[in-house]
Amino acid sequence: MSLENYGILKGKPKDWKKGKGKNAHFQILVHDGKSEHRVAVNVNSRVAPSELLYFVDDNFIHPIIEKLPELEMGYRNVDRSSRDLRLDYVRGGLFDTSKMVPLECDIPGPSNDLNELIQKYVDKAADMDGGMLYAFGERWGPESFLPDSFFGFRPGSGIHDIHMNQGNSEKWQADDAPYQDGGLLIHLPEDDRWVAIFLAFQSQCFNTDDFTGHCLPDAPVQKKPETASQECDVKEPESIDEGSVLIVGALVNPEGTDSGKESVTLFNASPKAIDLAGWSLKDAAGRKSNLKGKIRAGSGTRILFSGKGVILSNSGGTISLYDNHGNLMHEVNYSSREVRSGWTLVF
Repeated sequence: MSLENYGILKGKPKDWKKGKGKNAHFQILVHDGKSEHRVAVNVNSRVAPSELLYFVDDNFIHPIIEKLPELEMGYRNVDRSSRDLRLDYVRGGLFDTSKMVPLECDIPGPSNDLNELIQKYVDKAADMDGGMLYAFGERWGPESFLPDSFFGFRPGSGIHDIHMNQGNSEKWQADDAPYQDGGLLIHLPEDDRWVAIFLAFQSQCFNTDDFTGHCLPDAPVQKKPETASQECDVKEPESIDEGSVLIVGALVNPEGTDSGKESVTLFNASPKAIDLAGWSLKDAAGRKSNLKGKIRAGSGTRILFSGKGVILSNSGGTISLYDNHGNLMHEVNYSSREVRSGWTLVF
């Protein structure tokens, strides 16, 4: 299996937001001359070690940069026959992967973390006449007329998986394939140079199968340097059986303004209390709201949405519950016919 919608987004960066917390993303607002898009760049992993590996070439030279300026603005899907427009960290001759090092995303002080490193070059492209960003990864959207959850433009649209997409650990092996790695290439015409930003998770390997992209049996997994912070060396939380926590209700269409009033009700059917730290809810468009707190055995809890994550569409949709390992625990669907103003749907 591989990424279904791999391609390139070309546009002018306009704004950005730093990523914080588990599974943090540096968010970039890009305009293609007609529409806006969001580029979601992983800067932290929710799986320890949390720091991503990175490599920056601030004078990048490679045959691919001769083809990129010819592309039209906006998103372009790149099929597998066009390898010259696809990134591959292992086979593409892009850079020396042994030079990738881990870096935290949020460190007190200026110009010392991964957020600020990406921001530095995005700002250069935004401020420079003709400065252009090319994001390689997987597209999502357009999301009907729903607003983007970070920048508010409509319809929501963007690109993610801006990192190595092969050599994954067993849990994410389904996303493996050669010639589909993500990354950022930034053209700074006034400086007559290109900047390349490449990212990978420490759980990934760089000795991969030419056909599947899976780690080869003798491939060592990237190790966290002994000198790095040991904050992430913690015991993995105990796994919870699927169906232990269920989605039992949803207020999709509150009376009055929806923002801050939509909610989902969860029920713990198991015989023990469950800590929801690291759990999340997602809507049909993939927007996510993180959960926290504990839910007692045989009890329920109501989750209110702020409007910055999950948005429940009145025209029908899907609500999915994920545990702290990213496993799907429960999922429900509803149609527009079931939605009534002020009424909670019961599943």
